[in-house]
Amino acid sequence: MHDQSLKTLKKQLAAAIRMMEKEKHIDFNGHMSARVPKTDFILINSASASRSSLTEEDIIMTDLKGAVVEGEGRPPNEIPLHTRIYNQRTDVQSIAHTHPRWSTLFTIANIPLRPVIMQGAVLGEIPVFSKSKSISDHTIADELAEKLSEHHIILLKAHGAVITGSTIVETFVKSIFLEENANRQYMASQMGYAQSLEIEEIHHSAQFIWKSNNIQKVWDYYYSHLSLT
Repeated sequence: MHDQSLKTLKKQLAAAIRMMEKEKHIDFNGHMSARVPKTDFILINSASASRSSLTEEDIIMTDLKGAVVEGEGRPPNEIPLHTRIYNQRTDVQSIAHTHPRWSTLFTIANIPLRPVIMQGAVLGEIPVFSKSKSISDHTIADELAEKLSEHHIILLKAHGAVITGSTIVETFVKSIFLEENANRQYMASQMGYAQSLEIEEIHHSAQFIWKSNNIQKVWDYYYSHLSLT
């Protein structure tokens, strides 16, 4: 990968993290990574960098064991969360570990998160990892990766979420959809039972929404807000 393409990828990753902080999916903690195409390296934010003012200079490169090979600083303590998933899932090109407000509530209440709006239809089945602890060593990271299996998203009990995608943009958009769906399910439950979409509705909605132009439209919307601040 030539230098300009790598710089563009770093900028995109930094922007995604700033947008997630702005939307309160992460705060002083939380991290996001991207696989460097056709290599055994990943990009991830430095542990000490402020998520609200992150730039490409705060993005470091590590190998798939978590050792820094380029950049200043150290990776987040939960770097095994990223490396073990990348090692097991060649289809995953980007990973976010977030601390979302609404979807985390469902793990605390032990209530299944279900697709209740069209955006929720693209998320697939969302398993819950029952250990509410930091994913900071290879043993527990391997357990998480195994539980994630071929799913795109997994919730961590009383902790947060792990979201995967084939691009940085896709991973960010899934994070947005996850919280939108969780918020609507919670709000509807205050009025009564929050009904799930029917199987046919899920299939149709997922096909309709999860198209490149729609995914990019969501990214562009949030990025435009970021640019105005």
